Amino acid sequence: MIYNILNGDSLAYSVPDTKIEGDVIVVREGLIDGDLSGDNLHDFWQSRAKYMELTETEYHRNVVKEFEKIRNAPDNSEFNLWFEYDLFCQVNMWFVISIINSLPIKKKVFAVYTYYLDKTSKQFWNGFGPANSEELKVCYANKILLSKADINLGRDLWEAYKNNNLDELVNLSKNQSSAFPYLQEVVKAHVDRFPKDGTKGRPEKVIEDITKNISTDFHKVFKEFWDRESIYGFGDSQLKQLYDKVMRNR
Repeated sequence: MIYNILNGDSLAYSVPDTKIEGDVIVVREGLIDGDLSGDNLHDFWQSRAKYMELTETEYHRNVVKEFEKIRNAPDNSEFNLWFEYDLFCQVNMWFVISIINSLPIKKKVFAVYTYYLDKTSKQFWNGFGPANSEELKVCYANKILLSKADINLGRDLWEAYKNNNLDELVNLSKNQSSAFPYLQEVVKAHVDRFPKDGTKGRPEKVIEDITKNISTDFHKVFKEFWDRESIYGFGDSQLKQLYDKVMRNR
């Protein structure tokens, strides 16, 4: 069985047009923020549902049901992970890898990245959105096979992230892997959110600078933040929380 695991619904509208083989699984989570507590998946799902202000039934229907497709995969399955380079996507990818790693089946795991993009492009860190069918086919054709060491690394990255073990994340980011090509940059961006000296995190400092020198309008702040710090991959909800915090403390 072949599965194409997509980070978000927008890509789910594009991939079928490519006629690429495989069933589609959509990750509808944003593990870059919120409660990650829970010693098992059941408790973890409860924590996430509560954080997202959804009933357990709603969360199961919209989110858990997709992850269960991974957990129920048959022997000799192939998983193609369509995730971008930014922190938002990478954290979700680490979690997916941790689930795949726990499956007692033979499997192959591939990472599909945005190869059609130039590193200097503003869309680089979050770039499947503008891709047409032909470009998505190029991404798929250049997919990277994850070794057992890569899968273990993804699992360990998730555990360190979930437990907020920043020192371990930094240590893990020193591993060289084609499956995680910008790991050090992404981990640094995450660590910079939580300075050890108790000062404001990197995203808040950037938002503060934007609101002081460019505009306090959220939409303009959002656009400018993306131009400067697209490595985070923040969506509206993540940035709005930080924006509101900065504005309250002005």
